Amino acid sequence: MRETLVSQRNKANTADHKALITQTTTGQHPKAIVLSCIDSRVPVELIFDQTIGDVFVARVAGNFENTDILGSMEYSCKVAGSKLVFVLGHESCGAVKAACDHVELGNITAMLDNIQPAVKKSEGEVSGEHNSSNSGFVNKTIENNVLLTIERIREKSPILKEMEDMKEIKIVGGVYHISSGKVTMI
Repeated sequence: MRETLVSQRNKANTADHKALITQTTTGQHPKAIVLSCIDSRVPVELIFDQTIGDVFVARVAGNFENTDILGSMEYSCKVAGSKLVFVLGHESCGAVKAACDHVELGNITAMLDNIQPAVKKSEGEVSGEHNSSNSGFVNKTIENNVLLTIERIREKSPILKEMEDMKEIKIVGGVYHISSGKVTMI
């Protein structure tokens, strides 16, 4: 794993938003699509020091793929020309913790089913309690969820798989550490 410091500048945002809005009125050419969690502590554009028109962002609790998100990824890469698909998990993910605890509640149950393959994989890799009280288990599940999501993107999207095989795009993943502001690539 590589560790990269996310936003190193630590200075006030000096982007001219009005100019960026004008520049992007007639079109957009974001360099990447980031699949992230809905967590409010994970502001994708700020984490990667991006602004209006720089990246597409798809968000769902637990940062997993589904048909609509795969279609959005295909659009961003095949139609709009993005060169990177980035699956971004994060520490202290409430959706992953809920999946580790096998929470069942309304529509949340079906949503968490998407994270269960990562939970099951982690059960075979981490000793101790297999629930959210075991931070090592949760952290491994967060990583496995990113890796399995990447695998499913390749499996479920022949368009993205072919683009990756032809070296037109890269599909990568990482985990954002809320406590440090760093992203660890996995």
